Amino acid sequence: MRNADQIRRRAARRTSLYALLVAGLAVPTGAWTLFQEQLSLQPTSKLWVEGTSTVRSFSCQASEVKATVEASGSNAIARLMTGDKAVESVNVVVPSEKLDCGNGTMNDHMRKAIKMNEAPTIAFRVTSYDLTKEANGVAGNLTGTLSLGGETRTITVPAAGVMEAGALHVTGAYQLAMSDYKLTPPSLMFGRIKVRDQVTVKFDLLLKN
Repeated sequence: MRNADQIRRRAARRTSLYALLVAGLAVPTGAWTLFQEQLSLQPTSKLWVEGTSTVRSFSCQASEVKATVEASGSNAIARLMTGDKAVESVNVVVPSEKLDCGNGTMNDHMRKAIKMNEAPTIAFRVTSYDLTKEANGVAGNLTGTLSLGGETRTITVPAAGVMEAGALHVTGAYQLAMSDYKLTPPSLMFGRIKVRDQVTVKFDLLLKN
């Protein structure tokens, strides 16, 4: 009986080992070689639009910005500071209704101009980028697709990044012509105030591991 029990225990161990081996082989190879780290956007991050009109300049700030930034491996921010292209993907989304120009009338006209009802979000997806190591951090150009007012265009946005207390501080600006997206700039006061076609999108983002 003792020998029979020992045989059964050895058989059970072999079965368990086989099950573990099969489970391990079932996991895609990439899972063993690629570990993704997600960088989270901090509440202090800002994105806004500056422009001019026939009367005065204006600024519209996005009160809500969503960003998904994924990197390969670990310690992505520290690696970026050495010039290593550790970031794999970047997606930034701003709800159109969250663009606030500080004036109710201007908000209504701007949201209508960017076709908020038909295109409720403004989205930028990075498809490629270059990176250069500099004395105080890194600089580069982000190439990707910008979707605005129902139209999508490929653009290249210059940006700079520095490391602050372990976080990645990214800043940049991009000049945009509303007509490139088939948008008509807002017009107020029966046409006496007209927003000029070109605006500048600025961002000041803080990302942490």
